[in-house]
Amino acid sequence: MERSWPDWLILYSLGNRRFYAIATWFTPEPVVVEDDTAEGLEERMRHLAPRYGHAAVPHDRAA
Repeated sequence: MERSWPDWLILYSLGNRRFYAIATWFTPEPVVVEDDTAEGLEERMRHLAPRYGHAAVPHDRAA
């Protein structure tokens, strides 16, 4: 997932059993999303990125 979303730092918490993504581009405030599944995390990232004027499609899937 990190290769598909290079503008996000992707983390997994073993203790919480949740995926986290932190935007690595400049934003006025930290942008963090979380979900129980990798698929759910990607969906949240896809919806949140455009709010900050950023591409909402993973780099390797963009055509």
